[in-house]
Amino acid sequence: MHVVLTEDLPNVGKSGELVRVRPGYARNFLVPRGLAVGATAENVARIEHEKKVAETRAVKSKKAAEELAQKLANVKLTITKPVGEGDRLYGSVTSRDIEEALAAQGFTVDRRRIELDTIKALGTYQVPVRLATSVTATIDVTVAAKS
Repeated sequence: MHVVLTEDLPNVGKSGELVRVRPGYARNFLVPRGLAVGATAENVARIEHEKKVAETRAVKSKKAAEELAQKLANVKLTITKPVGEGDRLYGSVTSRDIEEALAAQGFTVDRRRIELDTIKALGTYQVPVRLATSVTATIDVTVAAKS
């Protein structure tokens, strides 16, 4: 039986592909869960249209991410935190701190996209921000002592 997949499935195929599966697998598993639809001409055309729309949306979002990456490449953040003996921070600098500092400069970046190891000492750090699957910006973050 031929079906058109609506989602990526491991060992079966990617979304939008026309695949041949066993009739029972399609009837009892794929179709009821919305993972596939029958391979009629109408369904094939609808899936092709959705793929084209998704591709254009992906191109637009990647272009916007590249523009934001160029702007973020020039950003230098200074975060002040209280320190103790040996210039050790009380606590650490988190992705939330960096998100708030970026928001103060007018950039909206989700903190889950900031790939941050723990920062527990004063200094300057290179922090990568993953904006899209293949677009990453690097921000200079300076951690200073709060006076």
